[in-house]
Parts: sequence; C-alpha cells; structure tokens
Amino acid sequence: MRERKLDEALIHAVASHGYLLTVDLEPVHEMEKVLYATDELTGLIGAVAIMRPSQSTQDLEVKSVRKKYKSHNFAAGCSREVIERGAAMLDWELSYLIEQTILAMRSCEESVEEQLKSLA
Repeated sequence: MRERKLDEALIHAVASHGYLLTVDLEPVHEMEKVLYATDELTGLIGAVAIMRPSQSTQDLEVKSVRKKYKSHNFAAGCSREVIERGAAMLDWELSYLIEQTILAMRSCEESVEEQLKSLA
C-alpha cells in the first residue's frame, strides 16, 4: 500500500482491523473500530441471512442474529470475542452494533448481488 502511495490513515485502518489476530496495531479512530468490529460480524450476519427463506438481510432482525450468535457452533469461524471487543471499543451495545451492521449490509446488498452475478 505504501508502494502505491496510499494515505497512511488508510494503511493504518486496513492493518488495524486484524488487531490481536494478525497484528498488534490497535484501531484508534472510530472508522477503524467499526471496521474491526464488523469484519467478523458481517460473516455471521451473512450466514444467518443465507439460512432465511428470503436469503436476504432486507427482512433480517436483530433478534434472529442474536439467537444464532449465542450458538457457538453456528458460523464457528466468526469470532464472537472480536465482535464483542469491537463493540466495547466503540462503547456500543452488541445489539446496536448488530442493528447498524444489518442496516449497512441492506444498503449495499443489491449492488453486491449484481457484482456477484457479473462474475459468474
């Protein structure tokens, strides 16, 4: 990224999202903390959405995600510890983080689906 002369703030944000997993670089700014908290969470939410009849986040509710979140066998590769640490960094309740992440995923779901279809 430095070779491409990208901004140091962007480099820090990208690197810090692997905090305590692959790097010791702590997220500092709110955007970095959001990226850290939601990286794992989007995987879990995506897995919950795929299991729904609609296979979409458009009708997904926080309580459905919370229910699956409690089952550590479901989407076992998604670290609940990282998600909870990220929520704590932001000083957000877990339900609020889940709600905001669902809303963000809804906002771009159609675009992502179109991009995936174009790759097929």
